[in-house]
Amino acid sequence: MKGKTAFSEVKKNFGFGCMRLPMNGGEVDYAQTCRMADMFLDEGFNYFDTAHGYIEEKSEIAVRECLVKRYPREKFVLANKLSGSYFDTNGQIRPLFEKQLAACGVDYFDFYLMHAQTAALFEKFRRCNAYETAFRLKEEGKVGHVGLSFHDRAEVLDEILTEYSDIEFVQIQFNYADFDDACIQSGKCYDVCRKHGKPIIVMEPVKGGTLVNLPERAARILSKNTSQSSAAFAIRYAASFDGIFMVLSGMSNTEQMKDNLSAMKDFEKMSAAEFETVSQIKQILKERDIISCTACRYCTDGCPKKISIPDLFSCMNAKKQFNDWNSAYYYGVFTKNGGKASDCIACGKCESACPQHLPIRGLLKSVAEQFDCGEPETGD
Repeated sequence: MKGKTAFSEVKKNFGFGCMRLPMNGGEVDYAQTCRMADMFLDEGFNYFDTAHGYIEEKSEIAVRECLVKRYPREKFVLANKLSGSYFDTNGQIRPLFEKQLAACGVDYFDFYLMHAQTAALFEKFRRCNAYETAFRLKEEGKVGHVGLSFHDRAEVLDEILTEYSDIEFVQIQFNYADFDDACIQSGKCYDVCRKHGKPIIVMEPVKGGTLVNLPERAARILSKNTSQSSAAFAIRYAASFDGIFMVLSGMSNTEQMKDNLSAMKDFEKMSAAEFETVSQIKQILKERDIISCTACRYCTDGCPKKISIPDLFSCMNAKKQFNDWNSAYYYGVFTKNGGKASDCIACGKCESACPQHLPIRGLLKSVAEQFDCGEPETGD
């Protein structure tokens, strides 16, 4: 029924996030994405999540080509988002929404989120009556449920949910590395959602891949206590909390899809012993000094020097963890057609866009000190 999807129509508690789809060169690999969609649906899951800006505006089109054109509308549940970077007035919201429908090839979205809400962005959405417009779209049957995704402190989330009590669900970053983090405040945001009685959708359960490549000591503890991969284990952790309606994973190939499905198709909450394993891993992670970037790439859109910030941070982390030539080599790859860390002019646009609230300008100075003092090494 158009625009009237019930929460109960969402099958199981695992969603396909379409922000990190498989790529072939600079384009989405449709063939592999089709196979992944087939695998996902074949196992009884049906929730897909996209946004207009994902993969340089290619994600919605990939959803249309690989999912919408290949399956009847009732076979899947589709979530999309209203992103603040695409409108400045209320009059621009509906044309953007219609553009999103056309890009996805559908005539309604089951779930529609006010995207990446922070204190500053909420003020813009409030000024433009964005929430009110979304609720009207729901009344018109063009949206099934209105929610928000969030990247700020818990008190800001409490303010939003108090002012807009009709919000039906909240999407937060939630993983065991960020649960007690003073900046991300995953645990505190979770508590706010529970206080307001809102179903929770989890994003970044593997922290942009950070929880895949665990330090050797943590990896040994994990393998000793479970046969699951580090990614599957992290996803199960997020799904094991009360009030979690959905856990999203941004899978980039069929192998990741298979691994995630293996953990979630017959989902069981973590045991007390498994939570103790998490505690041990968290203690090891606290000892590391790495940049907690999730590679969402929000920071790169407005960079005047075209610095591929997440890739350079990845190189820095690899250098700290493994201290081999690969990190310097790939730094050269990532800066060949873009800016170096030392090219940063400290304009601050990246920091205002960063959901992790990282001090990017200072971090880029450290990266520059590490990599820009000489010529990068070369490899095969």
